[in-house]
Amino acid sequence: MSRQTIQTTAAPAAIGPYSQAIAVDRMVFLSGQIPLDPQTGQLIMGGIEAQVRQAFGNLQAVCEAAGGELADCVKLTLFLTDLNDFAVVNQTMQTFFQAPYPARSTVQVSALPKGASFEVEAIMVRP
Repeated sequence: MSRQTIQTTAAPAAIGPYSQAIAVDRMVFLSGQIPLDPQTGQLIMGGIEAQVRQAFGNLQAVCEAAGGELADCVKLTLFLTDLNDFAVVNQTMQTFFQAPYPARSTVQVSALPKGASFEVEAIMVRP
């Protein structure tokens, strides 16, 4: 089994003892991305849609660093602090993905790091 650490400055640095992603052969396991500005490390402002866009943008940067793109993601897990934001998340997600969409789970959590309202993690298969 070959194991490769994926790291890019185009996405926020890890805020704990983990990697942005780990590739095992063609499979890439991407850590959760919250809506942090990669340059400042600060949570972006502007409501749930802005947070979702930033988190998916960060995820996209890690996908690209791993040699793929969002379209190569086969499984997403979405974390929301308020399931009332579910419709906005779905609408915003459709600007990043086209059918066939990846498999997905969505869960409500009581809190996310740095006070974020949204987090996304993924599994990608490199082309």
